[in-house]
Amino acid sequence: MAYVITEPCIDVKDGDCTAACPVDCIYEGGRTFYIHPDECINCGLCLSICPVDAIAWDQEIPNNQRHFIAVNKEFFGSDVTGMGSPGGWSKECSTTQDHPFVAAFEKAAAIA
Repeated sequence: MAYVITEPCIDVKDGDCTAACPVDCIYEGGRTFYIHPDECINCGLCLSICPVDAIAWDQEIPNNQRHFIAVNKEFFGSDVTGMGSPGGWSKECSTTQDHPFVAAFEKAAAIA
């Protein structure tokens, strides 16, 4: 695996990372983006441009976010979206579906 999208992206989905990715390995779910572990080329462009610091290299991910390694990988599997390895994002690959962990994640309270 390479880079992983973590909790700060949930319900933010800024999208700068998707524009920066040269191989289009970042896919859109309902509440967050997901990096395809087999398509990522470890270039780090997404990491450098993410405005909420939601992207981490899998070898440096904090312990409290390590479960997102599995979340990103499992998102593409048959138990979640069944996308497999599409070979690059396109509009047809966008979905409102999320990994069950993300779907169950409690929404942040609105600041008044």
